[in-house]
Parts: sequence; structure tokens; C-alpha cells
Amino acid sequence: MPAQIDVFWSFRSPYSYLVTPDLLRLREDYDVAVNLRVVLPLAIRNAAAVFDATDRKRPLYILMDSHRRAEFLGLPFAWPNPDPIVQNLEDFTVAKEQPHIYRLSTLGVEAQRRGKGIDFAAQVSRLIFGGTEGWDAGGHLAAATASAGLDLADMEAATAKGDHRNEIDSNHDALEAAGHWGVPTMVVNGEPFFGQDRIDTLRWRLDGLGLRSD
Repeated sequence: MPAQIDVFWSFRSPYSYLVTPDLLRLREDYDVAVNLRVVLPLAIRNAAAVFDATDRKRPLYILMDSHRRAEFLGLPFAWPNPDPIVQNLEDFTVAKEQPHIYRLSTLGVEAQRRGKGIDFAAQVSRLIFGGTEGWDAGGHLAAATASAGLDLADMEAATAKGDHRNEIDSNHDALEAAGHWGVPTMVVNGEPFFGQDRIDTLRWRLDGLGLRSD
């Protein structure tokens, strides 16, 4: 049985998007299963921990750095339109109704249940952060889902009658239990590796565990 890597991941996190090509390569290079553990963004879970309307340095840095990191990695990047979170970026208040993030997150849970969580995350996050205007309209999301080997209509039927939000809540608890709060966080043997730029450290650990594929 392959070693298990749990990846705590959010559809609103630019760094979650940026880590997905590396996560796909982990499966190629190591005897591991990479499990998508979808969590809601901190803007939903605990906005006060990240956003302060009187101090804009942190969100401005994240925006600048994510553009820079994407350029460094050679990945397309633009802030999503629409934003997966309905949020006033002047005072950082979050709307009560959140049509995008719950749809995306429950679909991510369903994709993982079907054994294609990271594949779905890679395709859909590239759609969202890769510069597609109106990614939620027309056939964009269905096409991205099909590229991951899944059927959007079938998945949405499953999420409409399933317990997917309960699993998201369980993922929140598991992330806390692993000793972190942010995304992406990769966990192997109970050890967390936080951030897109910790992939090399994770690979070093996997080498030490003797998990590199022949």
C-alpha cells in the first residue's frame, strides 16, 4: 500500500493552485497516494486571523507574491474573476451567501471520493487562477472537470444529496490536529509541511523514508 500524503487545500488560495503541478509530480516520483483534503478559506473560517481593514500589508503582499511565484514557476496567473469568495476588499467583510466556494469545495470532496481529487484540483484551480474570465459561466467548469476524467453534472448530483460539508468540517479538524491552520499544508506520517515552497523539503523527507519509485 502506498504511503499517504494528505493535502489540505483551498479553492481560494493562490498558493494551493501553484502547488498542484508539484503534487502531480509526487505521484510520478514516489510510491505515494496524494489525498485532497478540501478546507474552506480563512476568509470563511476565520477572517479576523488574516484580514484587518486598517492594515493592508498582508493581502497586498499575498497578491504581489503570488504573481511573482507564478512567474517563477512558469504558470499563468491572474486574480480570479469572479473571486471564489464574495468579499468586500475595501473592508474585508464577507457576504453571507457564498455560491462559489461551497460549490467548488463540495465538488472537490466528491472528486477525492472518486479517486481524482488532486487531478480535479489541478484542472479547476488552473481555470480559476489561470486568467479565464467568467470561469463559472458557460462550459468552462464542465470542460475542466472532464479534463480530470470526471463528469460535472454527475458530481453535482452527488453533492446535492451528500454529506460533503460534514467532510469539509472534518478536514478543518484534521488540519488543526496536524498542527497547522493554513493552506496548502501537506501531511505525511503526522508531519506537516506548510506552503507551496515546502515541496522540496517534503521530497527530501520522502527520500529519507525510502519512498522514491524505482
